[in-house]
Amino acid sequence: MASKRTYTDSCSPGEWIQVRGAREHNLKNIDVDIPRDKLVVITGLSGSGKSSLAFDTLYAEGQRRYVECLSVYARQFLGPMERPNVDKIEGLSPAISIEQKTVSRNPRSTVGTVTEIYDYLRLLFARVGVQHCHKCGTPVQRQTQDQMVDRILSLPRKSRIVILAPVVRGRKGHYRELFEEIAKDGFTRARVDGEIREITPGMKLNRYRIHNIEVVIDRLVIMKEIRSRLAESIEIGLKTGDGVVIIQTDEGDLLFSQKNACPVDGTSYDDPAPNNFSFNSPFGACPACNGLGERKEFDLDLILPDRELTLRREGIAPLGKPRSNWWWAQVEAVARAYGFDYDTPIKDIPKEALDVLLYGSGKQKYEIVYTHPGGRSVTYHQTVSGVFNSLQHYYETTTSSGIREWAESFMNTLPCEACRGGRLREESLAVRFHEKSIADVARMSVLDAHASFTTLELTGREQLIGEQILKEIRSRLTFLLDVGLGYLTLDRSARSLSGGEAQRIRLATQIGTQLVGVMYILDEPSIGLHQRDNHRLIQSLKDLRDLGNTVIVVEHDRDMITNADYIIDLGPGAGEHGGHMIKTGTPRQFLRRNAHQEKTVGKPPYTLNGSLTAQYISGKRRIEPPRQRRTGNGYALVLEGAKGNNLKDITLSIPLGTFTCITGVSGSGKSSLINETLYRALGKRLMHMKAVPLPHRTIHGLEHVDKVIDIDQTPIGRTPRSNPATYTGVFTHIRDLFANLPESKIRGYKPGRFSFNVSEGSCDACKGDGVRKIEMNFLPDVYVVCDVCNGRRYDRETLAVHFRGKSINDVLNMTVEEARELFSEIHPIKRKLDTLYDVGLGYIRLGQRATTLSGGEAQRVKLATELSKISTGKTVYILDEPTTGLHFEDVRMLLGVLNRLVDRGNTVIVIEHNLEVIKCADWIVDLGPEGGDDGGYIVAQGTPEAILKSKKSYTADFLRRELTQPQSKRKAPHA
Repeated sequence: MASKRTYTDSCSPGEWIQVRGAREHNLKNIDVDIPRDKLVVITGLSGSGKSSLAFDTLYAEGQRRYVECLSVYARQFLGPMERPNVDKIEGLSPAISIEQKTVSRNPRSTVGTVTEIYDYLRLLFARVGVQHCHKCGTPVQRQTQDQMVDRILSLPRKSRIVILAPVVRGRKGHYRELFEEIAKDGFTRARVDGEIREITPGMKLNRYRIHNIEVVIDRLVIMKEIRSRLAESIEIGLKTGDGVVIIQTDEGDLLFSQKNACPVDGTSYDDPAPNNFSFNSPFGACPACNGLGERKEFDLDLILPDRELTLRREGIAPLGKPRSNWWWAQVEAVARAYGFDYDTPIKDIPKEALDVLLYGSGKQKYEIVYTHPGGRSVTYHQTVSGVFNSLQHYYETTTSSGIREWAESFMNTLPCEACRGGRLREESLAVRFHEKSIADVARMSVLDAHASFTTLELTGREQLIGEQILKEIRSRLTFLLDVGLGYLTLDRSARSLSGGEAQRIRLATQIGTQLVGVMYILDEPSIGLHQRDNHRLIQSLKDLRDLGNTVIVVEHDRDMITNADYIIDLGPGAGEHGGHMIKTGTPRQFLRRNAHQEKTVGKPPYTLNGSLTAQYISGKRRIEPPRQRRTGNGYALVLEGAKGNNLKDITLSIPLGTFTCITGVSGSGKSSLINETLYRALGKRLMHMKAVPLPHRTIHGLEHVDKVIDIDQTPIGRTPRSNPATYTGVFTHIRDLFANLPESKIRGYKPGRFSFNVSEGSCDACKGDGVRKIEMNFLPDVYVVCDVCNGRRYDRETLAVHFRGKSINDVLNMTVEEARELFSEIHPIKRKLDTLYDVGLGYIRLGQRATTLSGGEAQRVKLATELSKISTGKTVYILDEPTTGLHFEDVRMLLGVLNRLVDRGNTVIVIEHNLEVIKCADWIVDLGPEGGDDGGYIVAQGTPEAILKSKKSYTADFLRRELTQPQSKRKAPHA
């Protein structure tokens, strides 16, 4: 059914992007007009078709048209570009997509390199940086002879100087021949080891001591009249001293050099070039760590995860449990020698014995009794290799990726000792600009770097050379500040950035390009951003618009929606219930109630002519906070002395049995405290995880918790074969059901027959993929639907087995909502499907490829999987921004699910910025007050009502309005 258009066909193509008949994915043949050069927000429930319209239709068509303009030769390197399922798009501009999935996984990629700030820093240090000797720290500068003369004549009048030419620096020898050569050249004196001496025939020094020898060229008294004589003496001194002279004064020595060489030890340096400051270039990268700034080493805490454990209970993790192999034969020999057994706790094993097990026995030999596979026992007199040495051997020599990954699981990442995390060679790190190395600048936060470069006072030469470079650096730093990323350091690895942070970095980069006439499409740029900084992001998008661009944002944030120039609302529901055009218009038009009667589609509150989004924005519909906050079960989880990253030795206390929110401005330390300290500490103690928590003193309350589960947004699978059905485990029950059908029993089919990952039962042509790759030689490979199974993955015999008229492939193509009805009487299947439905995923298909799920959808699949398990009531669940990609209505459903977990006695800890979630929490821990170095403190904690009393908390300011002011009375959005 085509949706009714809001605007007439009289719209000028020059002012509007006109989309006709969009049917991509779940879009229902919609027509929509999008104003050009405006900030447009596309909103709606999760799965309603927002991304299908923005990315899979508008961006895909813009990209396809660009590729079509290229030559056939160029197109072969870009791959095939399919036309989106749409009748017509007019007025389309060149499109740039700024998505969340574009985070670089390269360990060499940093905030500085992604934004190109580091490239300008390399140029700045190469052109105006001052080289220092990396050994003694002495400035290394090339000086002309005239500069030397001018500098010497600037000394106090009448002061006495001695001009010296260094010929030996820190070397042993008697140097008799050298003194003879000096005398032949007409020089009569030399300064030897700091003392001026006459050169006499046969003069020599102690050959076993280190000496410094400088030839005395001239002795002068500073006056204007000595310029010519001084110039001659300097020239002779430079020739004798190989480009270096020393001026001895009453105040000490002055060093002058004609070349880039240290005047103290003579070390020569090349002229600095930009690639000398690149950790991706062999000319600049630290040779010890290859420019990574870190190295991997085996960690004792990972090898001995818990010293209360015994050898039999895997107290030495790499050894595993006792079995018949050479490693355990060595362990047994050491145990006999030192009088302990496999049931002795690690802490009670003698230190000497534990050292032998870990680091080897050196030259000492033990009687090792080894039983060969045939049962024959042989006694060997051998040394014990030790766990560390064996792991190192496996890591360095193995050709198996599996064994290498196993060895790496016992390694931890530490800063490189050679470059101290600076990534560069010592010579490059010794170049300084205003007393800072390039690594010092890279370690600064964006906010600090901006302040430093803004207040920088340049000399005449620096101003002339570096002004344009500094202008570019300042502008890029300003753009990063404008999108709320002032807390990030320039050397922060791109791998550690959240999707929202990476997206805002790309946004800042695009603002800096100053392009005009472009259509930018962004996917929820407000993710990970505190409400305090939201207005800066919105202003950045408006700046991008004001340049003359069309900015289209897929977003659920209230402030973003009300600040848009135009709103497009899709729905009314998700999946099959979505894809309709619900409402369009300016914010004021959008909130205006429809005069005609609303028509219900699907299950309430889905209405075709009424917008759920408008109801939430206007305050007619809202998520109510609980009438009574939970106080917990009387116990608390207390983490003391957390001081990793920017945390300031803080103590965190979380009441167990509550719904707790961790809040604070971006970069305040939330992830450091919860994900990298608390979760890892709990995982290590409760689950024997290998991850090492950030530094902290201790943790209390573990006896009241039995496990910890982190429900993050990482993909549920990295291959198209992984899908929600396989991840949640419901597919196992479905295969069992099909295997127990009468038709299957007659044919002798087992559950494996219905797995597309097993050759038996899957299509022979496509091996269960459903598509086939056609190699096109000089053209890109083409993927086509398998012509044997028509994309159904299974062979004809397997598809002949039906349950209520549905084959196994039909089931995989069902939505969760449809499958619930089909299996309504099969309790194990329905129970798992109910949890997927309860977290708002009724619209996804059971066999939908995991690679097509968003981060928020993947997180909710994991949440549903945990909900379907039998809970002990003593579990700690940790979620990081679970509202990513969720509409107001979806957030309401999510809160219901999380509260169910807490009602069972569990503890739910959520890192969140969404005020709808924060106001519903039982307990809040607010970090701050700022991000980066100015964060890391707990500024407030308690119930939401208690947080409101805090004067230091930014969260309190926004939460106060949420809890005290009705939404309907808030300031109306602009027209």
